[in-house]
Amino acid sequence: MTYFHARTIEGDFETVLDRTRASLQEQGFGVLTEIDVQATLKAKIGEDFRPYRILGACNPVMAHEALKMEPHVGVMLPCNVVVQQVEDGVEVFAVDPAASMAAIENTELLQHARMVGERLNAAIDRI
Repeated sequence: MTYFHARTIEGDFETVLDRTRASLQEQGFGVLTEIDVQATLKAKIGEDFRPYRILGACNPVMAHEALKMEPHVGVMLPCNVVVQQVEDGVEVFAVDPAASMAAIENTELLQHARMVGERLNAAIDRI
């Protein structure tokens, strides 16, 4: 089992980043957090790094359902979606929530995580 779903897209980094946000929104996800890894590494340790953003995506309805099923599941929220510059374009990839939730012994939660993953995959596939 892989722990992420990925796609490489031709185009400008910022354009793909905007398209990623829009596609997530179409699937009911908001972006709660955004980490600019490139800027952070430059500021904190002086290292140059490729454009790399981590988006903390959350579907509030689905997150609420998961929290009702398992009160400690918040340690695995939100779902990370990464946009990074690669040699042949811009790669977008998202965590597979079912892979991370497999550590929790709750079959109802695992089924729910699969549904969340289907929506994340659909968002990436539609960019």
